[in-house]
Amino acid sequence: MSVKIYTRKLCSYCVHAKNLFDRLGVAYEEISVDGDQEALLRMVEMSGRRSVPQIWIGDTHVGGCDDLYALHRNGQLQGLLDADANAGRA
Repeated sequence: MSVKIYTRKLCSYCVHAKNLFDRLGVAYEEISVDGDQEALLRMVEMSGRRSVPQIWIGDTHVGGCDDLYALHRNGQLQGLLDADANAGRA
């Protein structure tokens, strides 16, 4: 499973997003853009957004914290996680 979250240290939305993944038992790679201009530019180039968090599940850009929680509420998050896990086995 390949979940990536671009974050900043003092971002409450980043904490909420990571907490959801922690509660679900989902491993993720956290990429802090604090003081890392290259990571920030890469995030903006890939997402078109400067706000954090920016979240990817596999190659799918989920968006930010509100987008992540909306997927979870609608029952779509687990489907994305399952699809990514299955793609890794193919």
